[in-house]
Amino acid sequence: MNQSALLRPDWTPATIALMILGFVVFWPLGLAMLAYIIFGERLRGFKRDANNAADGFFAGCRRSHGRYRQHFTTGNVAFDDWRKAELDRLEEERRKLDEMREEFDSYVRELRRAKDQDEFDRFMRDRKNTRRDGDGPVAEYQAP
Repeated sequence: MNQSALLRPDWTPATIALMILGFVVFWPLGLAMLAYIIFGERLRGFKRDANNAADGFFAGCRRSHGRYRQHFTTGNVAFDDWRKAELDRLEEERRKLDEMREEFDSYVRELRRAKDQDEFDRFMRDRKNTRRDGDGPVAEYQAP
């Protein structure tokens, strides 16, 4: 069993022991462990949302920073034109990379959804094939 399986946000013996130890040593540690056990699954979504918000904020700063710098000129028209073209090219590359990242994120989300659906379908198939004690067959699941 790996370390992440021992400290998953669930009522496992390891998390309960850490919570009790936290309350014994310093009560806020025990309270923090209790919050992790109860709300730990929501932390992934919170972290993803916080990262997206920070990325959006800093992307806005980069864009506004770039707008202010475009007004700066060296006096050499050829250099300024070349510089503007390079900055535009880099901004286009950044936009393409951001789009690729969003596509990859949606692809990974779809893979996870498909994997979860496959596991659920397998569970329902196995459950259908087994009979309960005298209750007869279990109701079928109709896949979408």
